[in-house]
Amino acid sequence: MTQDVEMKDHPTPSHSVSSAVPSTLQHLKEIASLIETGSYAKEVRRIARAVRLTIALRKKLTAPVLSAFLDYALVPSSEARSRLSAYLPKEDEHDMEVDTASSASQAPTKHVLPELEIYCYLLVLLFLIDQKRYDEAKACSSASIVRLKNLNRRTIDVLASRLYFYYSYCYEITGDLAEIRGNLLALHRIATLRHDELGQETLLNLLLRNYLHYNLYDQAEKLRSKAPRFEAHSNQQFCRYLFYLGKIRTIQLEYTDAKESLLQAARKAPISARGFRIQCNKWSVLVRLLLGEIPERTIFMQKGMEKALRPYFELTNAVRIGDLELFRTVAEKFAATFNTDRTHNLIVRLRHNVIRTGLRNISISYSRISLEDVAKKLRLDSANPVADAESIVAKAIRDGAVDATLDRAKQCMVSKETGDIYSTNEPQMAFNSRIAFCLNMHNEAVRALRFPPNTHKEKESAEKRRERQQQEQELAKHIAEEEDDDF
Repeated sequence: MTQDVEMKDHPTPSHSVSSAVPSTLQHLKEIASLIETGSYAKEVRRIARAVRLTIALRKKLTAPVLSAFLDYALVPSSEARSRLSAYLPKEDEHDMEVDTASSASQAPTKHVLPELEIYCYLLVLLFLIDQKRYDEAKACSSASIVRLKNLNRRTIDVLASRLYFYYSYCYEITGDLAEIRGNLLALHRIATLRHDELGQETLLNLLLRNYLHYNLYDQAEKLRSKAPRFEAHSNQQFCRYLFYLGKIRTIQLEYTDAKESLLQAARKAPISARGFRIQCNKWSVLVRLLLGEIPERTIFMQKGMEKALRPYFELTNAVRIGDLELFRTVAEKFAATFNTDRTHNLIVRLRHNVIRTGLRNISISYSRISLEDVAKKLRLDSANPVADAESIVAKAIRDGAVDATLDRAKQCMVSKETGDIYSTNEPQMAFNSRIAFCLNMHNEAVRALRFPPNTHKEKESAEKRRERQQQEQELAKHIAEEEDDDF
């Protein structure tokens, strides 16, 4: 039905142009009208909606459509119009005449709003990226950033955050990410001075990604700790921030905080962001293994993730069994995958956890076992395996990983009887962590509530105020009476 209505409202011209061209162009004009309305009314939410509608039209963007839209939105003699037109390929004269005529007949007036100009930059940049013309996309994004530095309007913040993202993306694709680090720092400083919180979020994540791309974890942590923090405005940016924070904490051996950040990032990420959730799950699996935990099997069986998480599933199985030889085999088999994911250093750290898990299984199975047998079962391939086994057992006992004693005279390990776990504080700590998680989720849900605009400005009449106060007094009296009855 929607297509029929569109065909009636916008009849197909007699010229040989596909019906998708005027349809997409009409959608872009509606989005431009939405941006214009949001700019005049100072409503950022309308601009954000326009960006979402644009992403839905991204696959339909073509050179004729963009050229016609630029004629509609920009003054022909403007600098932005000439610059953006240079990035678009020249089409057939007949097609261009039709597009120009249709756009001229439908929009005789010209829009000169800065929001529309920045929006045109965004459209052309998306088109160049989809066409894989990355060098031209770099030039276009750089020109848009220069223009943004001269604009200080809150209605541009949403469009600016998207341009910041694609600006960094173009340089990352071409391998020149280090070139824009100084410019990103300058943009973050400008966004902070202008109180552009969405821009600060986006630029902070881009800077963290820039540092982590070159393994500059200390510099990333210094920037993160000194950057101003506030309530998240974008769920996507908050998820990215949690992911980068989890990676930094993991490298700094703060596994408990890293696990919390990575799991929260995976939970908050939208279902459609499968690649991001896969990366979060890869790092969270390794962090849990480093903490001595064994991830649930359901994590590796999520829809669409089985193949990507297969190496980490086999790695988890080797750690769970405590088989050092199997661990080596898996590490060598998927070495290319681990290097691509940049998790090879973490897997090297897991060797000690594999040995500790195997030692824990041995202590549960045997009440007394010689150190020589421990070395054989752990498959230690060192020059003096008995001495290594002794040091491993001693360290495990000191760390509390194994509840046993070391008899150095008889060169054996004596295990103690396993106690009741419910006699310890562990169940209470697990229950407390679950309660804290639920309370945190409830608080975030309350903060995410949206209310109609200008409700706080509506004045309450004296009669309504008197009625509300009377109801509140009656409710308080009723609650007090119930509490007295309880006692």
